[in-house]
Amino acid sequence: MHFNLLELWHGMNTLVRVVVVVLTIQAMACLAVTVDRVIMLIGAYRRGRRFARQAGPLLAAGDLQGALELAKADRGSHLAGFIRTGVETYLSRLRKGLDRPKAAELAARALERKSDNLSDSLQKGLNILASTGSTAPFIGLLGTVLGILNAFKLVGQQGSGGLGTIGVAIAEALIVTGYGLMVAIPSVLLFNWLSTRIARYEAGLTHARHELVDHLAGGISGDDLDDGAEAPSREPARVAPAPSPV
Repeated sequence: MHFNLLELWHGMNTLVRVVVVVLTIQAMACLAVTVDRVIMLIGAYRRGRRFARQAGPLLAAGDLQGALELAKADRGSHLAGFIRTGVETYLSRLRKGLDRPKAAELAARALERKSDNLSDSLQKGLNILASTGSTAPFIGLLGTVLGILNAFKLVGQQGSGGLGTIGVAIAEALIVTGYGLMVAIPSVLLFNWLSTRIARYEAGLTHARHELVDHLAGGISGDDLDDGAEAPSREPARVAPAPSPV
């Protein structure tokens, strides 16, 4: 038996159409979130790599002020934001008379708070994917129940239970179920894939954050901060960009 989807749509009752519309909205929202997060991750990774190449030599030379100015000029990089927060906090505490370990500890706390806020920002929209993956099958099942009720209604109206009477209504119900699964399964897969990539990106930023704190705690004199002279007896700092998110 051949069914035309357009004919099925016209044959659906209002409640089943509402179910189909809700599933379509969920599918479009999931697609929008996926595209947005992928573009964000790719752009953030590229900006981070570019900033790391520029800031690495400055930090290795102990020029924290130069690295801070560079970070202030680069507002699009998450890594630059971490460097700015950490170095700015560190320098301001040194100027207030705190010793280096205490200033580095306060910088680490500021970086930790920024990391928490950034994590929420990176995962923006993932709840839509998770919600769709968990609810779309049940919404499709609701459409199935409504379609079967419509089939029984046709049987009652026509007094016959043959395939010609209820075939279209049953097909409508099954198609809505399949549509719900078609929306839910990709949503779950995309949620897991994006969660993994975002976690990998955050891990790279966390590694860079720890390297910066270790670098600050290693000890840089006030003169070093101003003129960019290399601090004695300490390993050069490295600004490691996050690994590729995709």
